[in-house]
Amino acid sequence: MLDRLIVLDPGSALTLQGQIRQRIIDNILAGTFARGRRLPSSRALARQLGVGRNTVLHAMNQLIAEGHLVARERSGIYVNEHALAGRVGRGGAIGPRPASGASPLWARKIRTLLAPRAEFRCPPNWQLHPYPFIDGRFDASLFPAAEWREASRLTLGARAIQDWSADRGMADDPQLIEELRTKVLPRRGIEARPEEILVTLGAQQGLSLVTQLLLDATTPIAVEEPGYPLMRELSALRGARVLLQPLDDEGLRVDRALDEARVVYVTPSHQFPTSTTMSMKRRKALLRRAKARDFVIIEDDFECETTYLDRSYPALRSLDRSGRVVYVASLSKVLSPALRLGFVVADPELIAAARELRALQARQPPANNQRAAALFISLGHYDATMRRLARVFAERRTALLDALNHYMRSSLVVAPVRGGTTCWVRGPDHLDVNYLAAQAAQHGILIEPVAHYYAGAEAPHNVFRLGVTSLPAEHIREGVARLAALMRSLSRDAVEHLDGSRGRRLGADNLAQTIAGATLLSRTVYGDPCTVEIRDDGHLVGRAGFHDEDCDEGEWWVEDGLFCRRWRSWCYGEVGRYIPVIDGPQIKWFNSEGRLIDAVAIRLRA
Repeated sequence: MLDRLIVLDPGSALTLQGQIRQRIIDNILAGTFARGRRLPSSRALARQLGVGRNTVLHAMNQLIAEGHLVARERSGIYVNEHALAGRVGRGGAIGPRPASGASPLWARKIRTLLAPRAEFRCPPNWQLHPYPFIDGRFDASLFPAAEWREASRLTLGARAIQDWSADRGMADDPQLIEELRTKVLPRRGIEARPEEILVTLGAQQGLSLVTQLLLDATTPIAVEEPGYPLMRELSALRGARVLLQPLDDEGLRVDRALDEARVVYVTPSHQFPTSTTMSMKRRKALLRRAKARDFVIIEDDFECETTYLDRSYPALRSLDRSGRVVYVASLSKVLSPALRLGFVVADPELIAAARELRALQARQPPANNQRAAALFISLGHYDATMRRLARVFAERRTALLDALNHYMRSSLVVAPVRGGTTCWVRGPDHLDVNYLAAQAAQHGILIEPVAHYYAGAEAPHNVFRLGVTSLPAEHIREGVARLAALMRSLSRDAVEHLDGSRGRRLGADNLAQTIAGATLLSRTVYGDPCTVEIRDDGHLVGRAGFHDEDCDEGEWWVEDGLFCRRWRSWCYGEVGRYIPVIDGPQIKWFNSEGRLIDAVAIRLRA
């Protein structure tokens, strides 16, 4: 029966009509539907497949128009006798081919072989996990489908096709170059002439071209530690000596250790993978040292468009007056990694050399995609999408930080960041992140260990990375709560308990009298100072941030011997109940199960 050969998938992205056409073509090419074979009538086939007759008719008519099938009057529809014309078919190899992996041929022939990577591999079914805190995965709900569809439709107009399909040699689409030059690069403070811009197959090709042009066995290159593993591999392929330069809270350290380098690779907007933003002071220091020590800088601005929490710093390329910065970026954060569109900005001499090298490898990125991207930008869709993504990612990131501050305050420290879509998280000393990640995955929570980002120093065993590009804001709190509960269950013996705690427990008889008028001094999980006043009248006043950017008020009371509090917005406005213990200059908060929740400095009323 034909319905066994044509199986329709209700979950397919193709229409039913498209699936019928596709399956018939597959069977013709496989020889299952022999040349000259008569197919069932449209009515019979519709009945067998359980679809409308019009659906089958449209599919058949399209296949007839394309010459795959032929209609014979008063006879029916047949597979075209010439459907396989020009196809050679399978070749006749001389002798049996060796089993897979059995031949030593390629082991002798391959001259460049990469070592197996120790990097974290995101499971291919990550979307089935309810809490995927993995950065950089494509979120289809954020793709500007209607806007990209409009740009693609315009690209396929007759006049447009004649324009972008013309042979331009090694040149890129002039419309895309102009849109990058006048609309995208000015967002980063960069002015560039057309001859200073090269379109690439994503930022990764840009990095590959630049390293091939700038590095060889005589060229030491300084890279961030921890840093981007693929940049280390690209450098190693060129035989370059890789110098690992450590970081601090302002980004890449600029010191004498850089003087040995001839090339320095940095990710200043959001350091990969920690998300630390290089300060303006550090940027200027790096440029001064580059000029004084005659090295060049590769600026990887992979996440340039997601600095949204405060004023963005300009790109290093925009501050450079000596032409030493090579700027590499991508449009994939806005559109989709699958579109593979990036660009390099540098002085004309380097761009000309990169264009020649690109032509040897892949000519240029597909011209139709270049034109679609140009139209997408020119119609205002790029800026509109950036504004929308800024709102979405800011909301998601705030939700993540709030949840970490609420559920993991006593056990986590988040690296200071400005914007971005990830948090670099350091847990308690006893935490084994690899074990935690494996256990979390079994609970539907995906987190990323960070060992593969280190090449020299021993990777910290208690650090992991959380991202929000793949997780809607409304799911973040629950995901963090479940992760915190799992961490507590895995570290039961390492957490202080009330029955073994030192200090003076405050009970119903002295709790209110002792704590009224006190001031609590602490830091949030992401490093901001926080002050809480516990006033005599039952009010709470809280101020967080270096300039009191985040303030809230609430109330406190004593109930059943517990200290109770509720903020208006902090801690989700929910009631918290704790057993307080005064231990020297600290007050420790234990939950009803006797587990330590938090410990902060306290200044009691004199």
